[in-house]
Amino acid sequence: MGKGGFGKKGGDSKGGKKGAKKGGDKGGKKGGKKGGKGKDGKGKGKGKGKGPARVTVVPHERFPAVQIAKAKEDSMVTQNMVPGESVYGEKRISIDGPEGSKEKTEYRVWNPFRSKLGASIVAGVQYMPIEKGSKVLYLGGASGTTVSHVSDMVGPEGLVYAVEFSHRPGRELTNMAKKRPNVVPIIEDARMPMKYRMLVGPCDVLFADVAQPDQARIVALNAGMFLKNNGWFIVSIKANCIDSTAKPEAVYLSEIEKLKKDHCKPKEYITLEPYHRDHAVVVGQHRADKKKKA
Repeated sequence: MGKGGFGKKGGDSKGGKKGAKKGGDKGGKKGGKKGGKGKDGKGKGKGKGKGPARVTVVPHERFPAVQIAKAKEDSMVTQNMVPGESVYGEKRISIDGPEGSKEKTEYRVWNPFRSKLGASIVAGVQYMPIEKGSKVLYLGGASGTTVSHVSDMVGPEGLVYAVEFSHRPGRELTNMAKKRPNVVPIIEDARMPMKYRMLVGPCDVLFADVAQPDQARIVALNAGMFLKNNGWFIVSIKANCIDSTAKPEAVYLSEIEKLKKDHCKPKEYITLEPYHRDHAVVVGQHRADKKKKA
């Protein structure tokens, strides 16, 4: 009887209770963990993840011809004149129209590291005279990267006369212009505006990015021939192309003085760091009206 009692003690008390407890705990924990991975769990379930971030496009606070795409990282954009087409591999963004409308508006991201004009806007330039309907003379059009964004800015009512001397980028510029009716490609030397005087009408804005030692003279020649009175000029200055021995700030001030002597009145200049090293942009008016004394 005593031995039988020993069996009862082992089964019901220590062994049974410990076994039940451990078995219950482990079973419960494992069951709980496995349950977490199941249908209602958040572990390795096949639930839907977050969708792409919603992008909204708003006008630039000071320059209506440019927009800002608001997303995780904001970017400057222009409304694409040729929807569905990229010019230099830039990203495109489509925005739905009003509710009930199937129309979409497409925008092109403007990379300031690839455009002096774009960099000047991002860097905080105060004046940007290029707007919807503007007639722009663009000196140094290259392959058309920035020209295409200026084309977007001025829209169908505006016009961009793009002058480029080198034939290889000139071909790319010409091909780009085939799809943009507001771009007139001109493969000529900007030092000789008489050669294209029959192609260019009176302009509201002159933009120059020719990177030549005599850039101020080139700007003055073209401004005198094509810019309207009180017309605007925007000049990109690459310091080491003008004088590689002088400090960039000294070069900028020297070029500004040259412009002043040719009826070009600078309003401001801004450096383009960190987008373009040793570059600055000067904005001003040509043959500006003198302020009358009260």
